[in-house]
This record gives sequence, C-alpha cells and structure tokens, in this order.
Amino acid sequence: MPPVSVKICGLSRPEHVTAAVDAGAAYVGFVFFEKSPRNVSFETARALALDVPVGVAKVALVVNADNAFLDELTRTVPLDVLQLHGAETPERVAEIKARYGLPVMKAVGVADESDLVNIDTYARVADQILVEAKPPKGSDRPGGNGKTFDWQLIANRRWPVPWMLAGGLTQDNVAEAVRITGARTVDLSSSVESAPGEKDAGLIRAFIDRVNAL
Repeated sequence: MPPVSVKICGLSRPEHVTAAVDAGAAYVGFVFFEKSPRNVSFETARALALDVPVGVAKVALVVNADNAFLDELTRTVPLDVLQLHGAETPERVAEIKARYGLPVMKAVGVADESDLVNIDTYARVADQILVEAKPPKGSDRPGGNGKTFDWQLIANRRWPVPWMLAGGLTQDNVAEAVRITGARTVDLSSSVESAPGEKDAGLIRAFIDRVNAL
C-alpha cells in the first residue's frame, strides 16, 4: 500500500505543532473560526507557522470569510493552503484562488449519496477536496465534531484533484477507513485531544505511528 499522509488540524500551541511535525505530519492546520474551541488569533498562528519547517504544509481553515478577513490573514500568517470550510460557492472558491494565489482546499460534507455531486462540483474549481462527515443538525460548527460517515459511499470513487478524508478518524478506525475509501491523506482534530481544543502530543504521535504502520 502506498504511504498515507496525515493532516493534524486545530493546532494552537508550539509543543503540539512540534509533536505533529516530529511525528511526520504532512500538513498542520490552524483554525480561524470564533465558534471553534480551536480558534487562534492571526498573531498566534503566525508565531506557530514560522516554526513549521519547509516541506510541511501550513493550512488555514476559514468559514465563509470575506476578503477583508482573508487579506489580513494572508498578510499576517505565512500559509501554503487556504481551507474553505463553510458554504462557499464554486464561484467564491475560484475568486479566492485568483485573488490570493494560494492553493484552495474545499471541505465537502457527506451524509448520503446525494451529497456526492457536491464533491464533483467543487473538484472542478478547488485544488484539493476534504471529504468529511456533514455536521449534525443544529451544530454551530461545520467540522471538528468527531463524527464519521458511511465510507462505502465513496469506496472506489476518484476525483480529478487530490482529496483527503476527515470526520471522526481515530487510531482504532483509520485502517478500515483507508481500506474502504482508498484515501491517501487523512485529516483529524478532535481524536488527538484530551479536551476540546486541547491537543495531546502523545495522541498525535500514536495516531501518526498507526497510520505509518498501515
């Protein structure tokens, strides 16, 4: 099996960024969404990002951000990827790509087969797709809810751009998730936390070790 890479999202402390990088994470993610327990300021993210070595992608997760917000974000924080995690339209994705000159990843929530058409739509405009579980009804957060979806829905499906799998992945289920979906990159946040928003360096290392052993 080809190697599977890992994105650790929602990092907010230097020691946890270091743990992710040292364990071999390919991506580190910073959340800019006030309702999230993982939300960080631009200044905090800048300090964290400056310590990330070349070769590890620095990703900013934003939700329905306007140009003023993104202007300030991209001026302040050295980034490699913009992750759009809200209700951004395909037209908005294309606009952000053109305006900022950064690769754009679009998160697409899946609950049933009817949601798969959205992946096809966004794969035509985004550089990368994040396929994850749709948030529970009434949730005020579009991701990071620790929920899985039926991975059989995307078994053997491929898209014209790279994609990663997210939603409720843990040490215990990641092998099955990769086997069913064929994902080459997995993204997680809450399952490597000791409390909401509190990453655990040991859990980060253990998860990445588990993925490396696949």
